[in-house]
Amino acid sequence: MEAIILAGGLGTRLQGVIGAYPKCMAPVNGRPFLGYLFDYLERQQCTRVILSLGYKHKIITDWVEEQDVLFEIDCAIEQEPLGTGGGILAAMSIAETEDVAILNGDTMFDVHLAELKRFHKSNNAEATLALKKMHSFDRYGIVNTDAKGIITAFEEKQFCEEGLINGGAYFINTDAFMKRELPDKFSFEKDYLEKFCGQRQFYGYISDSYFIDIGIPADYDKAQLDFKTLFR
Repeated sequence: MEAIILAGGLGTRLQGVIGAYPKCMAPVNGRPFLGYLFDYLERQQCTRVILSLGYKHKIITDWVEEQDVLFEIDCAIEQEPLGTGGGILAAMSIAETEDVAILNGDTMFDVHLAELKRFHKSNNAEATLALKKMHSFDRYGIVNTDAKGIITAFEEKQFCEEGLINGGAYFINTDAFMKRELPDKFSFEKDYLEKFCGQRQFYGYISDSYFIDIGIPADYDKAQLDFKTLFR
């Protein structure tokens, strides 16, 4: 199993808390968040990880060199901001497998990747999103699916009593993604998922596994408490 971790962002909303560190290096109980993602990928029996890096990438690569992990690590380093889509495209250009897992470097969604991959393959999907049911939220957009799991629409952020959100964990078919006419710089969410939604090739896989996105201070603080018991 091969995975790409998107870790090139600025982490603007967290800079008041963590300073100028890359967001994936935000310390959670004294350890970089990325370390917990590495543990997760080891549990999922991942064999190769490609880090999509940009902002202050040397902080990340220096730390990675000191880690002892059970998978191979490679890096795709952008020289200028490419957006989430451009970051995936650059990393996928050195991917070796037919279907690649994609993870956000600031999100922990403890979904079972082998099950997500089986669902993805069984539907011959181009992209499969791990979805999380949330209640009383306004921070995330909503993902709509039909009875078969085909994604039918993405809705903008708004207050919602209950709905499915994009949990930031995906499987993407490498060939199908690379064959799309995509620019070097683009948003994965806006210029790929939303643009090509409706062609019946995107699927949603619902999981009730633990989920947190540390992109805002309140949830970053919550991770400090949660990880003491969940991810030691």
